[in-house]
Amino acid sequence: MKIRNLFLLFCFSAAMLTVHSQPTQKPVLHGKHWMAITGKPLAATAGATIFNQGGNAVDAACAMLAATCTMWDVLSWGGETQALIYNPKTGKVIGINALGVAPTGATPAFFKGKGLNYPPEYGPLAAVTPGTPGGLCYMLAEFGTKSLKEVLAPAMQLAEGYPIEAQTANAIERGKARIKEWPYSKAVFLTHPGEKREAPEAGEIFKQLDLLQTLSKMVEAEQQALKKGKSRKDAIYAAMDRFYKGDIAKEIVRGAREQGGLFTEEDLAKWKVKTEEPLKVNYKGIDVYKLSQWTQGPMMLQALNILENFDLKSMGYNSARYINTVAQAMQLSFADRDFYYGDPAFSPEEPMKGLLSKEYAKERAKQINPEANDEKAGPGDPYPFEGKTNPYSNYLSKWGVASVTPLSDEWREQLRLGTTSVEAADKEGWVVSITPSGGWLPATIAGRTGIGMSQRMQSFVLDSSENPFNVVEPGKQPRVTLTPTMAMKDGKPYLSFAVQGGDTQDQNLLQFFLNMVEFGMNVQEAVEAPNINTDQLRLSLGGNDRKPKPGSLLLQSATPDWIRKELRKMGYKLTFEDRTSGPINAIYFDWKHGSFWGGSSNHGEDYGIGW
Repeated sequence: MKIRNLFLLFCFSAAMLTVHSQPTQKPVLHGKHWMAITGKPLAATAGATIFNQGGNAVDAACAMLAATCTMWDVLSWGGETQALIYNPKTGKVIGINALGVAPTGATPAFFKGKGLNYPPEYGPLAAVTPGTPGGLCYMLAEFGTKSLKEVLAPAMQLAEGYPIEAQTANAIERGKARIKEWPYSKAVFLTHPGEKREAPEAGEIFKQLDLLQTLSKMVEAEQQALKKGKSRKDAIYAAMDRFYKGDIAKEIVRGAREQGGLFTEEDLAKWKVKTEEPLKVNYKGIDVYKLSQWTQGPMMLQALNILENFDLKSMGYNSARYINTVAQAMQLSFADRDFYYGDPAFSPEEPMKGLLSKEYAKERAKQINPEANDEKAGPGDPYPFEGKTNPYSNYLSKWGVASVTPLSDEWREQLRLGTTSVEAADKEGWVVSITPSGGWLPATIAGRTGIGMSQRMQSFVLDSSENPFNVVEPGKQPRVTLTPTMAMKDGKPYLSFAVQGGDTQDQNLLQFFLNMVEFGMNVQEAVEAPNINTDQLRLSLGGNDRKPKPGSLLLQSATPDWIRKELRKMGYKLTFEDRTSGPINAIYFDWKHGSFWGGSSNHGEDYGIGW
């Protein structure tokens, strides 16, 4: 029996080490001139259209962003856009922060007065100000080549009427009870009122004429500016001004406030897109870039720093030892995220230098127990690694991690909520990675604009003891889960990748990256490969139960019995699903052959086109 078990273990280990030789369910995408990948086939076609019209990767990415928002691909026009752009002219990676802010009157006292422990999940009070229209205009104006009219043309055709796919149509039907609470949403989404199925049917031509009018107004403002002799850039900014300071803004505010929201015209007029130098760490010679601590992105960088202290390859792909090591590295990093991340424009200042230091990572790595999961792992103390004393040690002593409620399907659903991703690259060297989100179904539409409002306010906390850096305040951005990624090697783009899925995003992206770097998978193999998901973290979205589920771990259904047995001995509580990540989209840069390799996961409706 022992010999047989050893033989099986040997076979499994060999299979795991050579998993990249297995056939994939979707083919690798190859291209020489450009690559366009996003959450829906029609939206990928929008990107391809712009490329075929001579646009660059930024133009194509903006067209895909506009199309996915119009198709309600788990987001809408009133949501938020987070992007990394590689500029081949400067050789730099640029961060784009197009996240809205808490409106006037959004204070802890306001929400506590309504008996809430967090801002609400849905409705007008869940909304930060719109960010995506401004983010799109900024990226297009500063780094694109096309006009707004050209880039929005596919989205405007979709708004005029497109055959809605089953995934979105069924999401409308499932959410129709809540949609009926908001008159403008009801008018747009419930195309068969009073019937048994009130949502559109799959394949039905779904029209959004209010949204079409809003987009037409933006294009009209651009075209009028061009007629007056304005530059392409200034004309695009004229369209942006009409959205945030003109008649579109007035209707957004009127519609939001009519339904109980807090937006003011000043809130929209004062908002601006921000650019930043991304944070980065070097993992075994590869520079990995993430947006800063207003996102959860640095959590992946922290995990990479921790895991650099282990020989992961020798453990074997998805062996019990490997899973235990990666899970604990993620849990330690998530605990730091949950306590230390927030809007860098507001005080107090987050200790990011300490959190991302290699020395801090070595100390955190020592906390990983190779024999058992640590259910009490909490935030560390990065301040000594900045030469400072932690001013919040009193909070940390009371922080706690245990949750008295068991894992539920709803909790897991909130873990993965929302978002899509956009990846684009061209032969001139431009690379774009976007993780846009917000305004997912069921969404509150703001007046007669067709604009679905964000639900990102719920990512704030109301008490400093939970996270002193992320307490709601007017004008402040919540810490979001949204996290595009780029990697550079030898001074050139190596990978560009992103995924949808709430708190699971950086779990999935971390493992995708390790799949390629440590286990030699190609980009399509890496996006399809089984992941693990830890639930030992505080939810960024959802209801009142957001505390970690210690030791709770999601594995792929085909995980062998002996791996399950070992992990249970280590203290893990296991659940299983066939697909254990959101749809990962990625581009690998093959400098040896001068081509792109595109990967688009088999876990959703995501789709890519290359040429």
